[in-house]
Amino acid sequence: MNVVRWSPFREFDNLFQALERPTAPMRRADWLPLVDIRETEQDYQIDVEVPAVASEDLSVSVEDHVLTVSGERKSFVESDGNEGRVHRTERRYGKFVRSFQLPKDADTDAISAASRDGVLYLKIGKYAENTGKTIEVKVDSDS
Repeated sequence: MNVVRWSPFREFDNLFQALERPTAPMRRADWLPLVDIRETEQDYQIDVEVPAVASEDLSVSVEDHVLTVSGERKSFVESDGNEGRVHRTERRYGKFVRSFQLPKDADTDAISAASRDGVLYLKIGKYAENTGKTIEVKVDSDS
């Protein structure tokens, strides 16, 4: 029986070689776009970074005060119909879903969405601030 000294670096080398083989299919994970969220006196603003996503591949919905943005970024082979051999691809492709719990003062009937330069700009209006009212208490003088 031969004793072989264990080397973790050999296992890393084997792993990296397996990853570089063009015959080993790698499944790309779904991706999540980055977001910026801001609040002004009048509204909430959510900017969703969606480069190379066509506006017809984006969807925005609201249900139970949860705003959901979903879509799909197609690979350049799918979208352009390019043929040929791909040597390297590092960008993420596939479907995504992001959901945001809206604050109580968000007016779900006042939402606008615009897509420009790879960013989806969402504006969610706020309900007018309830300043309350004073109720006069009448004193009953019958007693």
